[in-house]
Amino acid sequence: MARKLDRQTLDELGIDAALAQANKSRREGGIPIGSALMDPTGTIVALGHNLRVQTGDPTAHAEVVCMRNAGRRRDWRFLTLYSTLSPCVMCTGTTLLHRVPRVVIGENSTFVGGEELFAAHGVELVNLNDQRCVALMKAFIESSPDLWQEDIGDPEA
Repeated sequence: MARKLDRQTLDELGIDAALAQANKSRREGGIPIGSALMDPTGTIVALGHNLRVQTGDPTAHAEVVCMRNAGRRRDWRFLTLYSTLSPCVMCTGTTLLHRVPRVVIGENSTFVGGEELFAAHGVELVNLNDQRCVALMKAFIESSPDLWQEDIGDPEA
């Protein structure tokens, strides 16, 4: 019989998987944001990383890519979405559409997405304030400010 993992351990596994995806995107020359979907047993059911630069698709944010990779499912309401960064409004909407009840983010000090929408819809939002995620985004924003502004939808900034 499988040992039941506590929530802190699950969250560490989930954010580690998302961070590995963010680093993969960075190595590919993309935006370093990663995401993972995990079931309550600790099984990762899907992974994704930001592919906007790599594919030219403006909707290819990490969370959307992750959910696309999850495919058709009927168990969304039991899953937790992990993201290295606070999800933007588009990614928040995708999460709400599928009724994912819990979202764990690595950080929101570099960008605050649609967090108020999660609250308004009763989604549990956990911010781990993971310093690895903060350092990754700060370094990226400093090295590629134009690309970052494009990614968050403010190319004129």
